[in-house]
Amino acid sequence: MSEPEKYPRTVLFVAGAGRSGTSTMAGLLRLLGLHVPQPEVVPDESNPKGFGEPQWVVDFHDRLLAEANVTVSDSRPSAWFETGRVATREPERILAAEWLEGHFADHDELIVKDPRLSWFLGLWRIAAIRSGATPVFATMLRSPAEVVGSKQKYYSTRFGEVSRTAAWVNMMLHTERATRDSDRAFVRYHDLLADWTVPLFSIGEQFGLTSVQTASAIDIRKVHQFIDPTLRRVANTWDDLSVPPRLREIAEESWHELDSLADPGGETPEVLARLDELRAAYADLYEESEALAQSSIIASKRKGARSPAPAATPVPPPPPGLADRIPHSVRRVVPAGLRRGLRKALGRER
Repeated sequence: MSEPEKYPRTVLFVAGAGRSGTSTMAGLLRLLGLHVPQPEVVPDESNPKGFGEPQWVVDFHDRLLAEANVTVSDSRPSAWFETGRVATREPERILAAEWLEGHFADHDELIVKDPRLSWFLGLWRIAAIRSGATPVFATMLRSPAEVVGSKQKYYSTRFGEVSRTAAWVNMMLHTERATRDSDRAFVRYHDLLADWTVPLFSIGEQFGLTSVQTASAIDIRKVHQFIDPTLRRVANTWDDLSVPPRLREIAEESWHELDSLADPGGETPEVLARLDELRAAYADLYEESEALAQSSIIASKRKGARSPAPAATPVPPPPPGLADRIPHSVRRVVPAGLRRGLRKALGRER
C-alpha cells in the first residue's frame, strides 16, 4: 500500500443511469490502476467485459431500496425522499464507512460503481469522509433514447419505453443536483469510445488520481485493447420510441443541458438554473399523470384486495400403515379387541 501522505485516499463514485457507459468507465479506470473492491458482479451477455461493480455494494443497495420500496429505475420524484430517509440512518453510514476502510488496506484509490448508487450519494459521501478519503464523482452521459433502447434490448420488458424514459429523467436530474456541491465531472459515453485518453486523463488530473497520472505504457496498451467502439451496440433515436410529447420534450431538454456540462466551462449558472426548472417541470408532469391515473390506481388496489385466496394444495393421503398391508382375510380372524389395541398402539384411533 502506498504512503497516505504521498497518495491520499480517494473514492471515485461512477454515477448515472444504467446502460449509459458506467461499466466501461469503471473498467477503464481499473486497467489504469484504480481498485474495484472484490468480489465483483460477474459478467453476462449484457456486459461481456464486466460491470466493475463490487458485489457487496450491489447487495447493500438492494437491501436499502427494498426497505424504501423503491426500484432501481424508479420514475417517482418522491422516491428520492424515501431513499433519503433510509440513507440517513447512522448504522448504514457506519457500515458503508467500515466497508470502505477495509478495502483501503489494498489500495488508496477505489472505484465504487453501481446503477443504484445515485439513490445513496449522500450516504457514500459521508462514508468516504469518515474513512479519511476524498469523494469525487464521475457521471456518465448518454442520450436517453439510446439508454432506453439499450434497456429494452437487454433487460426485462416489465417496464416500457415511457416508464424508462421517465426513469432516465428522474435519475439524471436528481443525480446532477445531488453532486452539485461536490468535486465532479461529466463524461459523454461516445467521447469515451471515440478517444478515451481525453476524458480519462482529464479527470485523472482534475481529481488528482495518481493511478491515472502515472499509468504505465503496459496499462495504457491494456486500455486500448479493452475499448471497442462496437460497445455502443444500440443507437436509437426518438423516432424509434413511442413517448408522449411532453415527456419527450422534458427528456430532450434535460439531455441538452446535461450534455453541456461535459464541455469545458459548461457548468454555468444559467445551465444549472435551467436544470432546476426541468426537474420541477418533471415533478409537475408526474403529479398530473398520477392525478389522471388515479381511478386506474384505485381499481388496481381494489382488484388486488378482492383477489380470491389461492386454492389450498391438496394434501396427499398418508401412506398405508402396517395394518393396511395385512390382507383382510388375515385381519378378520384377529379378535376385535386385539385389533383395536393394535390400532391404538400404532396411533390410529379408527
